[in-house]
Amino acid sequence: MQRAHAVTPGGVNSPVRAFNAVGGSPRFIRSAAGPWLTDVDGNRYVDLICSWGPMLLGHAHPEVQAAVQAAVARGTSYGTPTEPEVELAEEIVARTSVERVRFVSSGTEATMSAIRLARGFTGRDVVVKFAGCYHGHVDALLASAGSGLITFALPGTPGVPASSTELTLVLPYNDRAAVEAVFAEHGDRIACLVTEAAPGNMGVVPPEYVEVGGSTGGGAPRASGFNAFLAETCARHGALFVSDEVMTGFRVTREGQWGLDGKVEGWRPDLVTFGKVMGGGFPAAAFGGRADVMSHLAPEGPVYQAGTLSGNPIATTAGLATLQLATQEVYDHIGSAADTIKAAASEALTAAGVAHTVQSTGTMFSVFLCEGPVRDFTDASRTDTTAYAAFFHAMLDAGVYLPPSAYEAWFLSSAHDDEAVQTVLDALPAAARAAAAAGGAA
Repeated sequence: MQRAHAVTPGGVNSPVRAFNAVGGSPRFIRSAAGPWLTDVDGNRYVDLICSWGPMLLGHAHPEVQAAVQAAVARGTSYGTPTEPEVELAEEIVARTSVERVRFVSSGTEATMSAIRLARGFTGRDVVVKFAGCYHGHVDALLASAGSGLITFALPGTPGVPASSTELTLVLPYNDRAAVEAVFAEHGDRIACLVTEAAPGNMGVVPPEYVEVGGSTGGGAPRASGFNAFLAETCARHGALFVSDEVMTGFRVTREGQWGLDGKVEGWRPDLVTFGKVMGGGFPAAAFGGRADVMSHLAPEGPVYQAGTLSGNPIATTAGLATLQLATQEVYDHIGSAADTIKAAASEALTAAGVAHTVQSTGTMFSVFLCEGPVRDFTDASRTDTTAYAAFFHAMLDAGVYLPPSAYEAWFLSSAHDDEAVQTVLDALPAAARAAAAAGGAA
């Protein structure tokens, strides 16, 4: 870490890795296999971040590795169209709501490009987002963002001029009245509304369902999800609905969050951003959506976007192999393991007298050290970060690597077997007592 500090700001290449939010020194990882990380000192940990989501199948999956090794043998980058990028695009279109896809190299780049496209398509400038939702380090969207910005208690960031965010309107998440009000006042100026399909950067905060009158075929009250409400509101005002599935895409279900709500309720976002799982552990992301909107991109249309390594053959090969191996059985296994850990975490924290709430969407979940439910950024901000730091280090000492921030999601993989899950279960009681001793007792 001392060597890293000498050549890299903070010693890390992404802020949350520095352990500033939990104290202590970060672990430098030398290798990973299945559900396990091994650090440079030879210590082994059950991995509950999975590279912040991408490693759906676990680390060093043999079939993904074989596909990548074969691709590397053919060369690493050509600057030309390749077959793997077409095949991965076809797989994404087949699984999701999008009709056409453009590849980029990071989630930030995907969201930045989607916003530009929305503005170019609509001829409008205003963007609506939600407090606590993080869409990468795009200047216009670093207003009340989540993730690292919550961790470091920064309302924004130096280096982003006021002019970059003056066309961004920030609302409380899950607040339908606020959405109605902002569209009533600014509807003819709003190019798009962008939201995490299910926020995971302030911890996991699912989109709420409310009863809307009438009933289903079975006689139960008819409910409308928050995403469906957003899609309908945008359509009514001529704005585009941009669903950020960088985190949830192919992670919470085979079809992402859209498979949990949009497919069921019968709506589609106009634009979607993807990343993490679709790159199979490589730097790859994408944005896609309606064919008529995507046709506004160059070279078909006037909205310019380009990238030297976009659609890189190694990254798209890894992503394609990952998605092809991500069967329903994979999601069933991850869901079962997640349910076991969620229940055990709640049991341990309850026994230790620690106020908490566990929230999830699909296979992705968070443990908040505060009373629930957590509906928005204000609620998430109540989590006890001091207690979480003690909880984190107790788990780390017991061989479990949790997110080094109280405001992040926990991720599992299909490689998390009985041994890995039991290691987590064994560590939880002592960690819960450490959280209670640090000030987290109810």
